[in-house]
Amino acid sequence: MSRAIAVISGSAAALLCRPVHQIGSFFAAVWQEATRDIARPYKPELHYMRGPGPKWREKHGIADPR
Repeated sequence: MSRAIAVISGSAAALLCRPVHQIGSFFAAVWQEATRDIARPYKPELHYMRGPGPKWREKHGIADPR
């Protein structure tokens, strides 16, 4: 009887590893997503816009600066 219990408990321990690993992977992914912006600070030059275009100037009655 004790051998059967040992086999069952051993297989239960093996089955327990998979959910624990999946939970660890999930928290690792959440942590990476949360800390991603800390490692890569905002760089405004990557989001640079040139300013109002000709349609905006026409709508607001401003002459083209060229």
